Amino acid sequence: MKRLLIPLVSAGLSAAVLAAPASAQPSWASENLTPKAADAYGDAFFWLDANGAALRKATQYTLDTKDVPKLVSAQSKTVPDGKPGMTGPTTTSKATTSKNVNLPKTIGKVFFLDEQGRYRWCSATSIQSRNRNLVATAGHCVFEHGKDDVFDKWVFVPGYYQGKAPWGVYVGAYAFTAYDLDTYDDYDGDFAFVAVHNGFALAPERAVSRKEFNEWLGDKWMKPREITAQEFVKCKLNLGECWSQGHGTPSLVGPDHPDAALERVEVSKATYDRAGEGRGQGFKFGEPIVEQVTANQYQAYKGLGTKGKDKVGNYTITHYYTQKWVKPDSGRKYYQAQWMVGIAKDLGALGDVVGGQGVAWNQPLGQSVTAFGYPSAPHPDGNKPYSGVTPKWCSGKTYTKSVQVNTFKVETHQMLKCSMTGGADGGPWLIKYNNSKRTGYVNGVTSVFADNDGNNRIDHISSAIFDGEVADVYNKASFKDTGAIVTPKGELLT
Repeated sequence: MKRLLIPLVSAGLSAAVLAAPASAQPSWASENLTPKAADAYGDAFFWLDANGAALRKATQYTLDTKDVPKLVSAQSKTVPDGKPGMTGPTTTSKATTSKNVNLPKTIGKVFFLDEQGRYRWCSATSIQSRNRNLVATAGHCVFEHGKDDVFDKWVFVPGYYQGKAPWGVYVGAYAFTAYDLDTYDDYDGDFAFVAVHNGFALAPERAVSRKEFNEWLGDKWMKPREITAQEFVKCKLNLGECWSQGHGTPSLVGPDHPDAALERVEVSKATYDRAGEGRGQGFKFGEPIVEQVTANQYQAYKGLGTKGKDKVGNYTITHYYTQKWVKPDSGRKYYQAQWMVGIAKDLGALGDVVGGQGVAWNQPLGQSVTAFGYPSAPHPDGNKPYSGVTPKWCSGKTYTKSVQVNTFKVETHQMLKCSMTGGADGGPWLIKYNNSKRTGYVNGVTSVFADNDGNNRIDHISSAIFDGEVADVYNKASFKDTGAIVTPKGELLT
């Protein structure tokens, strides 16, 4: 997968106006996730199908380190590389007051398939941007091993809870990260901004006529409905709508046999084209059935059907059937075709639905920060205090340390004393957090977990320092436009 690398200049961003980037040394890298509406539809459906079964199946993802790292003294004092700046947050939440920390509506989980095809998740948050469509998380929660390809089926689910997506699923379209992370596997830049499509939700399926089914541009499928033998007798004259299924090898009979049962047999297009019309052994069984599939299903398919694309570019597999008339046997079942369409709902831009946290860079270290995330992994000693079901938080003042971890080196990160474990990866660090408005400014995202006192329990977390390079990456990501993946009717957009 070819990456697009374009140089930018380090510069502060105005909270009111985001200027177009100028030219300088490369500081950011970008890669496509799922920019096409048809593929984005398939990714969202993958996670939402069967009442969110795939969401519930996922487990936390974190950096693959054999040993829990220990922090060591920084070699030099980190100083800002430019003027401080920030862009303000937006919110859709009503202001509230509480003695406890109120959880932001913007935080949630990102879900994806890792390089082994396992269902994984990290923490993340919606952030304010020019197009109200950005998610902030750790770079290692988007890019495989930092400099490898992006993960598959990447989506953001704000407010995730026990397989539920209360504000919809937002499919990642474009990912942006630090040039050095993407090129050199340098985890000093372990952060990412992802531009996502509009929110997506599934409404109840609907049965339609065969004509409506053929014209539908969204998700559609044929759903067999079991019927009685008496219903089958009335229906079998309507070829392509009813059939039976038995066991063994029943005797063949003519279609006019008083007890004849009709089976359908999938064949190749060539066999179907040679078949006769009407009622008879080996004759055509109704019209071919066109099934819409995802890109992955399209590539993996090895059956008798033909692969193609419809007029709006969606991947399809066309199935062909012929008739087989048999003498009924015991245990035979009868079916009638139901033509079903899936209704999808466009929820709008992420920032319009849940709001977005502000973003700040080149801020002084040593100030108070509140970190959020969905910790789930056990501590090194095996103790597992977190379930990963609900978000947690910790707060304190940041400081700098160097971190040495097996396969990569973090020269300088900002550190926070905190016992959250793996799964909190990518969770936001918010400065100036307003507990009543539930908003603040993202000034870091959780990257590395450390046991600094050697008791086999996580006691510190770290984040990349949000400096001028982060501002460059954020600025570029903020200009990336996305939109709806379905029409108001619920069909796919081209």
